[in-house]
Amino acid sequence: MQTSAADFEHRQAAHCESGAITSLLRHYGLDISEPMAFGLSSSLSFAYLPFIKIAGLPLIAYRMPPKSIVKGLQKSLGVRMHSETFRSPTKGMARLDELLAQGQVVGLQTSVFWLPYFPENMRFHFNAHNLIVYGRDGDEYLISDPVAEMTVRCARADLERARFAKGTLAPKGLLYYPAPLSQATITEKMLRTAIWNTVKVMLYTPLPIIGVKGIRMLARRIAKLKADDLTFNKMYIGHIVRMQEEIGTGGAGFRFIYAAFLQEVAKLLNDPRFEKHADNLVVIGDQWREFALNAALMCKARKAFDASALSQQLVAIADAEKIFFNQLKQDVK
Repeated sequence: MQTSAADFEHRQAAHCESGAITSLLRHYGLDISEPMAFGLSSSLSFAYLPFIKIAGLPLIAYRMPPKSIVKGLQKSLGVRMHSETFRSPTKGMARLDELLAQGQVVGLQTSVFWLPYFPENMRFHFNAHNLIVYGRDGDEYLISDPVAEMTVRCARADLERARFAKGTLAPKGLLYYPAPLSQATITEKMLRTAIWNTVKVMLYTPLPIIGVKGIRMLARRIAKLKADDLTFNKMYIGHIVRMQEEIGTGGAGFRFIYAAFLQEVAKLLNDPRFEKHADNLVVIGDQWREFALNAALMCKARKAFDASALSQQLVAIADAEKIFFNQLKQDVK
């Protein structure tokens, strides 16, 4: 049996969750850009979470938690999403088949490790990867993966394992799709509220592991690495680079997406101050990239390992982000 939403259009995106939700909304008649979805959901952030482990090392996030983009858009735009999780893989796959047979295009949370169309060296145990299923051909599913250049196919057994992978951020078969949409107008109040929410997270969250304070805490942790344990040091720093550059688009990538959002805000509000903020954030994104490059060179022994230098780079980024969000705060009131 073959089912397919024939008019579904695949577009490559910068990030899986923002790409998946914009694809879904666009398919059902609400055409907003990926940066607008990311900005309106107030998803830019930083978090150093030593009590949550990925491969035995602390989780470092550069955006709000998984599902926050979908939930944030529901709140800011007033769109309603149906979402379902399942204890039984059999029931989860049957529900997906049922929705596809009805012509629905469906978003899924999955594990990258079990998706065979990913290159082997990019498959790791990350359970919060979002993708779109827009059809089925026998035991193969037609998939629009936001980070892929073209649509792909995935065998039923592989998709089932990806949907029901165990571990941190286990997807539990999560699927989601929008309720019937009405046209939503993006208002000035929506934009200013969304920006203010991001400013609050980055500057005023009381926990020392979140926002600018979180960047400083990670910098202190790096400075404390023991010089005589080079193997662990390289593993720890390499993990930071991977979290930054590969998992979930990364620190610089999310800064660039938010800069694109601020450019849209400048046009919608006819306010060039937000264009300037976008330019400043691109410079900070470049600083994150330079940190990653420096760290990678040290991990590959192409440069002497220097934890103090990496720590100082992060402190400089924290300083720049503090200035940036304070300036943004002045213009969003």
